Amino acid sequence: MLKHGILGLLSYGDMTGYEIMLTFRDSLSHFWSAQTSQIYRELQALEKSGWLGVTHVTQEGRPDKNVLSITPEGRAELARWVRSSSSKTALRNPMMMKTFFRGECSIEENIAYFKALPESESVLPHGGEAPAAAIAQYGKIIDEPLKALYWRFTVDFGVMYDKMLRQWCRHCIEELEGLRLENTVD
Repeated sequence: MLKHGILGLLSYGDMTGYEIMLTFRDSLSHFWSAQTSQIYRELQALEKSGWLGVTHVTQEGRPDKNVLSITPEGRAELARWVRSSSSKTALRNPMMMKTFFRGECSIEENIAYFKALPESESVLPHGGEAPAAAIAQYGKIIDEPLKALYWRFTVDFGVMYDKMLRQWCRHCIEELEGLRLENTVD
């Protein structure tokens, strides 16, 4: 799916690998993690598949650069992927796995765990303001408000997810504090 994310970014305009990395950091990284090396590896695979083209640009006084652009075949692949019915993503959530086995820890340790969890597991640890600002900035660059609306939908999801995570942690803490109280009364 990383390849489709890169194709999506290139659908907004030609970029260098470095620009793709920066744009990825400001947008997609809020819900999809990728290392710089993975992005560059995907760029090579996308070029081999014919989904992106590379134009070598010679510069005076600065290093030469490669400008990447989505090909018609790449745009068709992106459209096919976006329109395809999504198969359910396999859920692999280390937080839930650890929670399942928290019975191995004391109630005090678990209360501390759930108190710290919202900050460590937040998809928007600094709130939705920074991603919303990046969306507004990129929205102005591409001058397509409808596309920026869908970007905002992803930020809205992150904000709602973080709210749910905090509520769930409060619920778990309340139950554990109730158990702790019961155990001290006995």
